[in-house]
Amino acid sequence: MEQSNAFDVIIIGGSYSGLSAAMALGRSLRKVLIIDSGQPCNRQTPHSHNFITQDGQPPAAIASVAKDQVLQYKTVSFIKDKAIRGQKIDGQFLIGTESQKEYTAKKLIFATGVKDLMPNMKGFSDCWGISVIHCPYCHGYEVRQQKTGIMTSLKVVLHMTPLIKNLTSDLTVFTNGEYQFDEQQLQMLAANNISVVDAPVKEIIHQNGYMNKLVFEDGSDFELTALYAPVPFEQHSNIPEQLGCELTDMGHLSLDPFQKTNVDGIFACGDSTVRLRSVAYAVSSGNIAGAVANMELSHEAFLQPAL
Repeated sequence: MEQSNAFDVIIIGGSYSGLSAAMALGRSLRKVLIIDSGQPCNRQTPHSHNFITQDGQPPAAIASVAKDQVLQYKTVSFIKDKAIRGQKIDGQFLIGTESQKEYTAKKLIFATGVKDLMPNMKGFSDCWGISVIHCPYCHGYEVRQQKTGIMTSLKVVLHMTPLIKNLTSDLTVFTNGEYQFDEQQLQMLAANNISVVDAPVKEIIHQNGYMNKLVFEDGSDFELTALYAPVPFEQHSNIPEQLGCELTDMGHLSLDPFQKTNVDGIFACGDSTVRLRSVAYAVSSGNIAGAVANMELSHEAFLQPAL
């Protein structure tokens, strides 16, 4: 392996958490490579919210400023490529990319995010992140007091409905024909003036991602402005699992409080690690991952000085 392809840390994923980790490492004079495929999960979202100093900015604009600032640190490099395989050889991590390049590092940080699994419903993916939304903290204020729906699993409906009810008095639950509420649950919803529609949804009618109404399998429709519809996900990269990293029961990378996986030398941050999907959390977790990776490198060098 050429020396130019050898790094202290490779960060896979160059969005908010990966760039935050890179800044912590760059400020510690670490030789860092960021590998990014350019497909952030929020690329369709018009504006990012609930991140102090950046509230209302387009996600791509936040990432662009972050990248410019991070690359001011001369030991940090950024390439657009896709990491597709990983190995651990003689205490070093080797990462292979789609362009058939190989790089090595002493430590790895996965900031790869997750891939949302869209339902086979016409219009759903076109509206995702715009008017079909997943989080009341990220999007709720912008659709406050609008005609709003929630369509997800029974467990998530029961968790999210009180949060959304706080933001709008016009809320409807759509079961999509997939489950039924018990009598006590129905009474609770009715007491809060929340109606329930059980008909399966066929299509979302929209204009440029902004929904107008739902159309049901029976041909009827329902006017709606916003729909909370968290979807299942899978890890965006399978390299952590290739290297032996464990997942939680929910499918996130399993970590200790310092962003460390169960595999020595591998860290993770951002959306792939936690249910709380936000720019603010991604930046915070990336900063911790970068700092702890640097601490490990520093301690290892200090305890085994070069002869």
